[in-house]
Amino acid sequence: MKSLDGQVALVTGGARGIGEAVVHAFVDEGASVVLTDVLEEEGRALEEKVGAAAARFCVADVTSEADWAAVLAEAEQRFGPVSLLVNNAGIVEFGSIEKTDPRTFRHVLDVNLIGPWLGMRAVAPSMRRAGGGVILNVSSTAGLMGYAGLGAYVASKWGLRGLTKAAALDLAADGIRVCSIHPGPISTPMTAGMDDTITADQPIPRFGTPEEVARMAVFLAAEATYSTGSEFVVDGGATTGSMMLAAPEE
Repeated sequence: MKSLDGQVALVTGGARGIGEAVVHAFVDEGASVVLTDVLEEEGRALEEKVGAAAARFCVADVTSEADWAAVLAEAEQRFGPVSLLVNNAGIVEFGSIEKTDPRTFRHVLDVNLIGPWLGMRAVAPSMRRAGGGVILNVSSTAGLMGYAGLGAYVASKWGLRGLTKAAALDLAADGIRVCSIHPGPISTPMTAGMDDTITADQPIPRFGTPEEVARMAVFLAAEATYSTGSEFVVDGGATTGSMMLAAPEE
């Protein structure tokens, strides 16, 4: 028996990167998956690759309450009540506090924070019908520490970390666990073009892979049955501290 047999999952930002890896990992473990994205071509290609029996792609904007309702209706009609939600969709915008305009700041919050809130709000009744469930909010190491020039992104990811804890408390009585995942530098389209030097001082001095984050998601969905409201970090040790001032070897 596979670890996610009989589970119905909804994965946002599922067309590529971490989301795509989560889709593959969940299907491999026996789940049926509805994946959403605004990238229609990539999403439909992934549905075809995985197979319609196990995966269904829906074009959806996570900031749209109507889109969430439509996706939940599609998931329940095709596979049944949703028991797993991975809020993975996210964007990044670079700019200092002074140089970021209000419209951009609000857009990042809309996608990275309001979107997951709408998703949890929409999926909770379905999870009650399923008898419980697991919600995984993909935050970032930017939800654990600050980064210069990324004020909007940092604010959104810290907010998602806090929202995770509030949701864990609100939904505990319904048998719904809620945890946050905090990836560090991962090789995805979002990090394309970033220099390898940003990982040079990590204890594990390389970019992570989407598959490594997906394995954490599978663990949290299937095995971490005594964890809720907690942060799980996949960052090569980046948030452990600096190795720059390490004492010289004798």
